[in-house]
Amino acid sequence: MPHQRLSVVVTRRLPDPVEARMGELFDLDLPDEGGPMDRDALAAAMARADVLVPTIGDRIDAELLASAGERLRLIANYGAGVDNIDVGAAHERGIVVSNTPGVSREDTADMAMALILSVTRRIPEGLAAMRTGEWHGWSPTAFLGGRLGGRKLGILGMGRIGQAVARRAHAFGLEVHYNNRRRLHPETETQLGATWWESLDQMLSRVDIVSINVPHTPSTWHLLNERRLKLMKRDAVIVNTSRGEIVDENALTRMLRTGEIAGAGLDVHERSAGVNPRLRELPNVVLLPHMGSATREGRIEMGEKVIVNIRTFADGHRPPDMVLPSTL
Repeated sequence: MPHQRLSVVVTRRLPDPVEARMGELFDLDLPDEGGPMDRDALAAAMARADVLVPTIGDRIDAELLASAGERLRLIANYGAGVDNIDVGAAHERGIVVSNTPGVSREDTADMAMALILSVTRRIPEGLAAMRTGEWHGWSPTAFLGGRLGGRKLGILGMGRIGQAVARRAHAFGLEVHYNNRRRLHPETETQLGATWWESLDQMLSRVDIVSINVPHTPSTWHLLNERRLKLMKRDAVIVNTSRGEIVDENALTRMLRTGEIAGAGLDVHERSAGVNPRLRELPNVVLLPHMGSATREGRIEMGEKVIVNIRTFADGHRPPDMVLPSTL
């Protein structure tokens, strides 16, 4: 394979510098401008590609993989999460899967802090009042939010992004707590000023803000179910920049409407673009369109990682960001 010019099919348009470099290196097949490929178009792309470059919006299940034919050998996912791909089924068919980890760490952590500030300081409500002309001057009791300094932040998932959130939170004077499958090294805990909770339930009941930073896996689906959400304080805030499936969105919506949870900042949603319409109506909720990693720098770096994974594979080696079923 080292001397073969691979056929690379991309499912969504990528930043110009990424597409230009891919075009120099591979036989590049780009889609027309527009939304994601439908299932038939995705199946056709998989049938003609040596390498498929999908995004998190492309669901590649066992049935699609079974009909892919013999040509497809690498799925180089443009994104860190691979819950859109049946990695086990791909592995069984001899198809390698890679991703782009670590690129969006700082950008997503920035967005988590932006949502924390937006919800606790009621920034969208103030913005709406200015745009509609409803603001008529300063008032001692208008738009009263909460001070961040001294509040307890509970970070669910203390990987790369969780630790980046912790560093930012510490600078804002937040008291950092975390729940993770494995406790961090004591030196790292000291550097982050973070307190570990073995019990997620106990942490949820004691913190003022929850930041979700775990990946979506079978074990994290609805990790924050109705029972756990009810453990949170009535004046607590929840922020999710990870995956929408981790939270029971219907339960969260009910509790936000009844005041059992004070507010939420959601960059991701359980049904992707199918945002719960009841959430849109709530003034104590900030909704964003999955833009946590949306920086020019980050998206170009993601493309560069995809290219490295493809070139390494083409040279007959294991891609540096290869994903194995055993690691999920």
